[in-house]
Amino acid sequence: MVAFMVLLLSAGHLQPTEAQSGCDPVQLSWCLQSIVSNTPPSQDCCRRLRGQQACLCREIRDPTFGGYLRHPGARRVATTCGVTFPRCN
Repeated sequence: MVAFMVLLLSAGHLQPTEAQSGCDPVQLSWCLQSIVSNTPPSQDCCRRLRGQQACLCREIRDPTFGGYLRHPGARRVATTCGVTFPRCN
């Protein structure tokens, strides 16, 4: 499942302007297993999640990845990683 999501996310989703801004939704794929399976997040997941924190509201609205970020496990992972989950408008 994780490999499928990485493939799906890397298939044209990232536009040059997003790469320049530092937002890369593929980085969040490191946390998918923890989000959906209630397993503790890895150090890599937490590091990548912290690096993408400013992008979370945009990714929540994304039809490809947003469902995972709206999953209750996403808030649990963010809390475990010490990332404040944003309140998105």
